[in-house]
Amino acid sequence: MAVWGLGSRLGLRGCFGAARLLYPRFQSCSPQGVEDGDRFAVELVTEKGHIFAEELQKIQCTLQDVGSALATPCSSAREAHLKYTTFESGPILELEQWIDKYTCQLPPLTAFILPSGGKISSALHFCRAVCRRAERRVVPLVQMGETDANVAKFLNRLSDYLFTLARYAAMKEGNQEKIYKKNDPSAESEAR
Repeated sequence: MAVWGLGSRLGLRGCFGAARLLYPRFQSCSPQGVEDGDRFAVELVTEKGHIFAEELQKIQCTLQDVGSALATPCSSAREAHLKYTTFESGPILELEQWIDKYTCQLPPLTAFILPSGGKISSALHFCRAVCRRAERRVVPLVQMGETDANVAKFLNRLSDYLFTLARYAAMKEGNQEKIYKKNDPSAESEAR
């Protein structure tokens, strides 16, 4: 069975139902496909066998549901399709519980941190950046009524979870997080 079809060769992406969207592969303003990047990035971390690997695998499955919801525009999909791709709040609540579980084990944040803390932590920070980009692209769809608000809420909590998990991974592996320090232009001019 081929993984591509004539539609994908022409730059069309199938939606749930009969609709086909024009979807240039490298289009920078489309939310569809961004969740693919997060699934890939999460897989990089999952292979390391951390205690949170099962959570990340579950998130990968939920991101597939996010993709289904995004591929089913509310304005043009049939009711049966909308019912099938409704995004419930359960995964959001689960993310919040996981965030709380890891946060209580971490030292409190007293400054902004930079993506750092070792390979796993940095990969999780990368996942978060991909997730934030997806969230920014989904919010307008929610505002237009084209997708479920829970999709944007999930992506928001997911980025919080990935940030918390990156800090947790750095701590567990004994790696230092790098603290953000604002550049002081006056100090630079005095040094000259």
